[in-house]
Amino acid sequence: MMTNLFSSFDPSTNILNLSLNWLSTMIGIFLIPMSYWFIPSRFNLLWIKIMLTLHKEFKTLLGSYNYKGSTFMFVSLFSLILFNNFMGLFPYIYTSSSHLSMTLSLALPLWLSFMLYGWINNTQHMFAHLVPQGTPSILMPFMVCIETISNMIRPGTLAIRLAANMIAGHLLLTLLGNTGPMMNSSMISILIIIQILLLMLEFAVSIIQSYVFAILSTLYSSEVI
Repeated sequence: MMTNLFSSFDPSTNILNLSLNWLSTMIGIFLIPMSYWFIPSRFNLLWIKIMLTLHKEFKTLLGSYNYKGSTFMFVSLFSLILFNNFMGLFPYIYTSSSHLSMTLSLALPLWLSFMLYGWINNTQHMFAHLVPQGTPSILMPFMVCIETISNMIRPGTLAIRLAANMIAGHLLLTLLGNTGPMMNSSMISILIIIQILLLMLEFAVSIIQSYVFAILSTLYSSEVI
């Protein structure tokens, strides 16, 4: 039972003996150059508008210290995670963003680069962040420990939040789908409606989680400047 349940989240799961599941992560990058040869459609114009809106929001979060092009990294991060989350909604396609090997490889280098930049260029500013303003003197040692720990677990929380949210909905869909053969015809129609509603919820979760990942990465970067 457990093997069948988690087999859809196994990167080594293959179709016709071809291990193509990890390829779904890069399909979007392969398709991007082709879009430059097409006349912009309504979908392209909508996507450009979404990217511009995100650019303005990330620019506001970065504040007055943002550099030209600094928001492109976070907009690209949002696009990559969103595409991978959507790919997982299709049958027989492995959701790469539900694995910690994928989410940690996104979160850890980002956090590490922010920390190196902050401690090398703004050391005094980083030390000031360890003690919030207005902290009583007796609590300062404890606040330094708490702030240090909360800073250290940031890449883990980013990665686990994305992976757990993506795998939870898919597991629920799988569990409900496995009960189908044991139901009568009237209950199956109710099950299909529930599955459709859960799929719509997963669609919304895919957008929200990619947005949360990009927003938190932007906020972490704004703290080190």
